Amino acid sequence: MQFRILALCVALAGLSACSSTHNNDAASTGGSTMGAAIPGSAEDFVNTAGDRVFFAYDHYDVSSEGDAILHKQAEWLAKYPSTMIVVEGHCDERGTREYNLALGERRANAVKNHLISMGVDANRVEVISYGKERPFVVGSAEESWAQNRVGRTVIK
Repeated sequence: MQFRILALCVALAGLSACSSTHNNDAASTGGSTMGAAIPGSAEDFVNTAGDRVFFAYDHYDVSSEGDAILHKQAEWLAKYPSTMIVVEGHCDERGTREYNLALGERRANAVKNHLISMGVDANRVEVISYGKERPFVVGSAEESWAQNRVGRTVIK
């Protein structure tokens, strides 16, 4: 009887060691996909192309920095032609609600039209304006305002 208990303990210890060794091997070789973006995912889009185009105060024209980001977005979207997007227009907290909704829409449409000019099918792109209603950074200073003046592309 003691022999059976001892044999069972040795067998369980062996199985436990095998399981532990397997997990350690995966962790040490990077075999886990945790933390890596899945190609074609929203996270991959943000990491590869960037999701935000920033605008100057009270403007909706795409800057050269924005153009570079939109080129990356268009390239990514060309790789994944069935992916649908929504372009969100955002503003800082200054100005009236109505004015910022209209400005946000102009920003979102500027991003959309830029992507279309780069070959993205217009049927894949929706626009929505949030105006000043959904700030990314809360604050009443230029640093936070600048972060809220964006056209953000979101994977549907």
